[in-house]
Amino acid sequence: MRRWCALLPVVCLLGTVSRGAEIADQLPEPPAAKAWKLVWNDEFDGTKLDESKWEAPDGRRRDGWWSPEAVSVADGCLSLSVLKKDDRYLDGCVRTRGKFEHAQGYYVARIQLQEQLGHWSAFWLYNNSVGRIGNEGRDGTEIDIYEKPWLDDRVNYALHWDGYGKEHKSEGKVVSLPGVMKGFHTYSLWWKNDEYVFYFDGKETWRTKAGGVCQAPLYIKLSDEIGDWAGDIKKAKLPDRFVVDYVRVYDLVDKP
Repeated sequence: MRRWCALLPVVCLLGTVSRGAEIADQLPEPPAAKAWKLVWNDEFDGTKLDESKWEAPDGRRRDGWWSPEAVSVADGCLSLSVLKKDDRYLDGCVRTRGKFEHAQGYYVARIQLQEQLGHWSAFWLYNNSVGRIGNEGRDGTEIDIYEKPWLDDRVNYALHWDGYGKEHKSEGKVVSLPGVMKGFHTYSLWWKNDEYVFYFDGKETWRTKAGGVCQAPLYIKLSDEIGDWAGDIKKAKLPDRFVVDYVRVYDLVDKP
């Protein structure tokens, strides 16, 4: 039995996810003569991370250490944990770098957030092309589909482009989403050719064209980060974690 993710059957407009326990994604209305097609997903049904889809980096990250030790798959979910081991705080990250890199489409993850201060969870898109300068974000943008450094209703959305030095530019928005800290919710992005549209539980929360809109392929990241933005990790009751039920990517295709 899935202790975290008790769900219902899913059918998307084109393509299906064949697992016994699923929910349907609340996809935006497609343009005329178009339909959504599922092109990539992970339902985390196994007992370990699917290395054909993800890698788990190992190395220093902010005030913690990204470690595969903090990454686990069980009961149909991915868990990214935070724990203290010896003199280090460990947390986790998984990414599809070199395995799935994609431009545009609809990206959605179903997530239950962390409970303790001192660290934040995030679902984002990235590639080294973000460091390119001169064509604004069209040649590479970090897209933070959500970041959650606070333990209240606030959620952060952000775009970063033109590197992270003196040329760096960004656009962001903080939104209040009542109930976000309780249970599972979906965080989504419709990355269009000329616009980004962000969603929470299928409802639009932010729309922007900042950076000129990225045209370069990006890979998916789910990560936990430790730092002062989220408070003092020394005051957290560890271990803590955030839990991911699934990640899915849809493309618009012509109706058959």
